[in-house]
Amino acid sequence: MGLRAVRLGSARQRGEGLRIGTARRPPRGVRKADYARRNFYDVWLPELAPSQKWVSWALAEPWTDARWRKYARNYRREMRDPGAARLIELLAALSHRTNLSVGCYCEDETRCHRSLLRELLRERGAKLA
Repeated sequence: MGLRAVRLGSARQRGEGLRIGTARRPPRGVRKADYARRNFYDVWLPELAPSQKWVSWALAEPWTDARWRKYARNYRREMRDPGAARLIELLAALSHRTNLSVGCYCEDETRCHRSLLRELLRERGAKLA
């Protein structure tokens, strides 16, 4: 049992469990019926994605350490919203009973909100795979 962070669209790993897309937008040019078959996600949960404001800001310029710190601070602030916080608590609790994964499209996980989300889940007691 456990939770992992994955890149949406990548090959599924053995025991990955339910794949939850935490990206702001669904994949372009892909029919809804094909999301799971093409390894994007089984269910979409954009409530755990950064707001459109911060997605646009992140894509505007190359990453620097200072920009990443600002982005991380703001993403964490957004995830303190009661709705997002409850979803994080739910996923953390579910990770003790089943395998599941959360993901985003970003190639570099070190500069992607999924690394921050994994940390938030760990802080809430999630069992990480």
